[in-house]
Amino acid sequence: MSQTFPSHAQTVIIGGGSIGCNLAYHLTRLGMRDVVVLERDRLTSGTTWHAAGEIVPAVLGSEWECELYTYGRNFLAGLEAETGQATGFRQVGYIQPADTLERVEEMRRGMAFMNRFGIEVHEISPAEASERFPIGDFSNTLAAFWYPLEGRTNPVDTTMALARGARSGGARIIEETSVTDILTKDGRAVGVRTSKGDISAEHVVICAGMWSRQIGARAGVNLPLQAAEHYYLITEPMEGVGRDLPLVEDPYKWAYFREETGGLLVGLFEPDAAPWHIDAIPESFSFGEINPDWDRVTPHLEAAFRRVPSASEAGLRKLFCGPESFTPDLAPLVGEAPGLKNCWVAAGLNSLGILNGPGIGMALAHWIVNGHCPVDHTSFNADRFADGSHNTPAFRRARTPELLAKSFGPHFPNDGFKTARNLKQSVLYDRLKAAGACFSESHGWELPDWFAPSPEQARVEKYSWGRQNWFDWHAEEHRAAREDVILMDMSSMSKFLLQGRDACALLNRISCNDVDVAPGRVVYTAWTNEQGGFEADLTVTRLAKDRFLVVVGENSHGHTLTWMRRHTGAEEFVTFTDITPGITQINLHGPKARALLQTVSDADLSNKGFPFMSARHIDVGFFEVLALRVTYVGELGWELHVPNLHAVQVYDLLTEAGREIGLKNAGMQTLSSLRLEKAYRDFGVDVDNTDNPIEAGLAFAVKLDKPGGFIGHDALARIKEAGVPKNRMLQFLLEDPEPLLYGNEPVYLNGREVGHLQVGAYGHTLGGAVGIGFAELDEPLTTAIVNSGVWEVGVAGKRIKAAASLKPLYDPAMEKVKS
Repeated sequence: MSQTFPSHAQTVIIGGGSIGCNLAYHLTRLGMRDVVVLERDRLTSGTTWHAAGEIVPAVLGSEWECELYTYGRNFLAGLEAETGQATGFRQVGYIQPADTLERVEEMRRGMAFMNRFGIEVHEISPAEASERFPIGDFSNTLAAFWYPLEGRTNPVDTTMALARGARSGGARIIEETSVTDILTKDGRAVGVRTSKGDISAEHVVICAGMWSRQIGARAGVNLPLQAAEHYYLITEPMEGVGRDLPLVEDPYKWAYFREETGGLLVGLFEPDAAPWHIDAIPESFSFGEINPDWDRVTPHLEAAFRRVPSASEAGLRKLFCGPESFTPDLAPLVGEAPGLKNCWVAAGLNSLGILNGPGIGMALAHWIVNGHCPVDHTSFNADRFADGSHNTPAFRRARTPELLAKSFGPHFPNDGFKTARNLKQSVLYDRLKAAGACFSESHGWELPDWFAPSPEQARVEKYSWGRQNWFDWHAEEHRAAREDVILMDMSSMSKFLLQGRDACALLNRISCNDVDVAPGRVVYTAWTNEQGGFEADLTVTRLAKDRFLVVVGENSHGHTLTWMRRHTGAEEFVTFTDITPGITQINLHGPKARALLQTVSDADLSNKGFPFMSARHIDVGFFEVLALRVTYVGELGWELHVPNLHAVQVYDLLTEAGREIGLKNAGMQTLSSLRLEKAYRDFGVDVDNTDNPIEAGLAFAVKLDKPGGFIGHDALARIKEAGVPKNRMLQFLLEDPEPLLYGNEPVYLNGREVGHLQVGAYGHTLGGAVGIGFAELDEPLTTAIVNSGVWEVGVAGKRIKAAASLKPLYDPAMEKVKS
């Protein structure tokens, strides 16, 4: 019996592929039964139907990736039994060969981290790899890595099982119904317009895969993703290829291998990928294929056959080419759409929609139903592109060819994107380049990573997990900060000017610290959600009674602005101005910072005249600038907020004045090493929305007695009342000066694994690699336990003795900062 077309639903999901059906399933399991999935054609008709269906993790480098992956793998393992629908899921195992010493180190580091999250990985010999995958050539392999619990599933059957499960929970799935518009009112989504009529809804979710960019654009939502050609070849049946043949991924050949009906499927993630339909994805494209470009992919197939030589002699059944969509930073687009309340997104899975679909569906369902994300969202939150960037046709055309190989091949700590660069430049870019800057990229910004003696030397000679050619130059920058003075261009820092009658009330309501202070004061604070988890850590400077400056890292630009806007009451009067594009931020730090600044300014820069955590307008040469006496490196220093039309002149003035006292330019590598010696935290790197300020050691910036409270107050009060936490962030310093830390290294207390590092760098002043991370015990982690315990950090399979501390190992009394 046919049902009438609905006029209302609690949640409308646009798209009936893996992601849409996963979300519908998980929403119904959380008790939301009034769910409608709208599919423009048939279920799986977009890209789901031709997915390879591999359930393998490769090398995961973040907690959220591990958590979503392991949830999804375990979920898929039980889906068939729960729904009664065959899924084709089989755990056949998975092999990653390592043919270079660098890849061996990357795999050993990744193995230790992933094992913490239930991803079982074992290092095996090349001979053992050959036993498990006898058709493979491992003659050049140094070591291999075996994942026994991983496997494969049938994408279409799995999606049908999800649809059955969603329907059993009350969801309706309506096929052959296209969505033409998202209906909006007063800044929120209120429904959808379809080819069969309008549906009003409390929540609208864009799960339309490669069409999501177009659907979002019609509602004013920036969703930068681009479809690219994706290839796999299927051979005729081959000897030695059976149903239980393990999967293999070869990062050196940009290829993956699995059995397909007795033959071998050879898939590619090649380094010169081709974007597909830069303008718009055809609305009528269903169960479609792309004519393969034999000339372009043949060299890559020939390289892949070197791993499995017999495949080149097998008959060809098919060379398939179909589209998959990719985001500019290779992280999914998930969460509430910036600028449009109750409009949600789950798209841009970077060819991993089958693998990560269950985890994304689970996380977003909790987000919608419970109001918060249960995993770290800082890397995949869709609001990171709230500024509308990364989405022009030219940008997508330039970036996409790099994305497939970047997601698949070997990785190094400082190896960023090479294409579509110079999206956001400081006005000092040319000066810094001439000074020897080697630039990295973060959220579109060109950032000086380190400085070489000359522009010609400003290049990475060879990427490595060890000391690279710039290490000693970076060490000189670090020493200059501790002994003399450094200049850092921090223009990428996001800067928002808040003005209006209710600016103070808004900021105090979302800040854990008290920002209702006298004008001229700078306040460090966290912003938290109702669960007490971080949503930002930043500084708020009161410039006047109704005027404030908020400064936060470039990685939090969109989220910070979105958080402020979403928490502004309907009757409150506050204006938000993003002044980032108009301000150059020049930081001066080091024991000689005052002496340098005093040579170009008549302002009183003494402790009495300009105390720590205060702000003043001062003269610098011909110019007036806003100066904040703050630090993120643990030394005396100032942030100078200079209007762009004066920035080059101010830089030149400071550079000339600093020649006699040892002034050096310094980059992001030095910022990292300095701040980690001081154990300063960084939202989105060290702490995220699942961590809280109490356990992170920032209780000093949480004012539980502040009149009126703040968002997250009650949750943090309960944590505080519980006494010494069992889970605490600590600083670690390796006793051996040789190993390097980057983050994700396991931490051991008295021989037992208790945590892992969030981030690491080399502490040139402390004399060894330094990092910060959480350690968790079954009992309160007291100062006595920290000080008396035997601590070790695992580095590529070796345990290194380390010192652990709750207080900064460098200048714990803040004497240098306040000098």
